[in-house]
Amino acid sequence: MFVYADNAATTCVSRAALDAMLPYLLEDYGNPSSLYAFGQKAQEALQEARETVAKCIGATPREIYFTSGGSEADNQAIVSAARVGARHGKKHLISTKFEHHAVLHTLKKLEKEGFEVTLLDVHADGVVRLEDVEGAIRPDTCLVTVMFANNEIGTIQPIREIGALCRERGIPFHTDAVQAAGHMPIDVVEMNIDMLSMSGHKFHAPKGVGVLYAKRNMPLVNIIEGGAQERGKRAGTENVAGIVALAAALKESCEHMEENTAKILPMRDKLFAELSKIPHSKINGSLEHHVPGTVNMCFEGIEGESLLLLLDREGICASSGSACTSGSLDPSHVLLSIGLPHEVAHGSLRLSIGEYNSMDEIDHIIEVVPKVVAYLRSISPVWDELEKGTRPHLI
Repeated sequence: MFVYADNAATTCVSRAALDAMLPYLLEDYGNPSSLYAFGQKAQEALQEARETVAKCIGATPREIYFTSGGSEADNQAIVSAARVGARHGKKHLISTKFEHHAVLHTLKKLEKEGFEVTLLDVHADGVVRLEDVEGAIRPDTCLVTVMFANNEIGTIQPIREIGALCRERGIPFHTDAVQAAGHMPIDVVEMNIDMLSMSGHKFHAPKGVGVLYAKRNMPLVNIIEGGAQERGKRAGTENVAGIVALAAALKESCEHMEENTAKILPMRDKLFAELSKIPHSKINGSLEHHVPGTVNMCFEGIEGESLLLLLDREGICASSGSACTSGSLDPSHVLLSIGLPHEVAHGSLRLSIGEYNSMDEIDHIIEVVPKVVAYLRSISPVWDELEKGTRPHLI
């Protein structure tokens, strides 16, 4: 049996998204910047897509900017706030230690340019505390950026409350909502969000297309120069087919969110319940504040990379961390940030399921994972030492 259980890394393109994009690849392929009718047909499709995306998150169409994905949207949001803040003598940014690297690396780049960055500690449950954000705010703070839902452990952050705090203090608030868009209700007005990033391939649109929401009058700084596309804030001929597909996929995901969640939750909960029976295993992150489809666990005495390779032989696609760092031998920075020791973080497994998965596939995972863990432990000198008591168990 083949089981794709890495939906947090990417998803398949839905039929709705594919059907929506095909005409703009084969028939109406004009450049939307062209003045003739053939090009303006593509321009109309862009506007319709902008309206659809805006409606899905409670924004207005003029607040929607199309990008190449979540990483570009994160970069533009953070760099914009930093540049604008610097003009007013504000060069301090606040984020957390378990953000996606698109955020962390952008912040590191700004530090080299003379900005100060405060990375908040993340508690053991993987949830940021409002009081920690409040305590970090300074008179020269120009941005707070906190992810909506963590990409590895699936924990949801108090976005509405953090946004309200920032609004009260007059500080722009950005959230990386790549793992939340299409899977959780988002209303940028109710949640006090000034800027938000999303990526289409996380909710059944193609790779290479994303969105930056920026509240009206929120100044944006260009990070790609060239033409006047996206109201002069993002140069480059628009990926019309991808954008139309993104809008269709987001609309479909939002319309079916309740029924999708109702299908996914029992599968996720069964995974947690059954895999937790493996001795010396640990669930990572709060289950109270959690996205529907993400399961992240650690199994003591094994290496996550070996676990993935053996699961692959059994037809199961999984991850030991975010897709962007899965080729690294270092333990996940997310797991380290919630206080796990290196030895435990190395034995992590992320399973991320969606509405296209079935309970039969979940049962296959439940059958295979314990056997693979037991095998890896049987050939592990570390596990031998743990069992003999020459080194203590940490789980």
